[in-house]
Amino acid sequence: MSQSFPQALPSLSQREAIADAVYRAAIASDHHDSALFDSAWAGEDVSMEIHDDNKRVLQGLSLIRTNVLDRVGPMDTTHNISMVRVNYQDGADTACLTATSTAQHASSGTGRDPNGTKYTVGGEYSVDLIKDEVGVWKIKKLVLRVIWTSGDDSLMRPPQK
Repeated sequence: MSQSFPQALPSLSQREAIADAVYRAAIASDHHDSALFDSAWAGEDVSMEIHDDNKRVLQGLSLIRTNVLDRVGPMDTTHNISMVRVNYQDGADTACLTATSTAQHASSGTGRDPNGTKYTVGGEYSVDLIKDEVGVWKIKKLVLRVIWTSGDDSLMRPPQK
């Protein structure tokens, strides 16, 4: 039975709804769910930065989708988001969020193999969000600051052509 992940959940508080945008992006990455991934982002005019040994800036949802969802989505992954703090003023249509994350990656079909190649990333998210015209919170800018890694980082490299 395949899982279905709704793009909107009823009865969330504003702070829960703000955090839900990040949760939608993470769940979508774990399940290669394009519709859920897109629902987390505020259209094409968005950005994502990855700060590790290099600073990479992905400008536009199409580029983010290609470099994140299309690369990570087919893998066996879990993205765990915790220590979420939301900075939001009642009635505002913008918010900021910080959180920590642990993301585990394995090649597709090898996640349960104890000897399979794995790559784990621990990091901090800093996220700017906006509320859209129908009241759904979406990511405008997401910055991932990589704190530590473990395993074989070759899993994250683009495929060789």
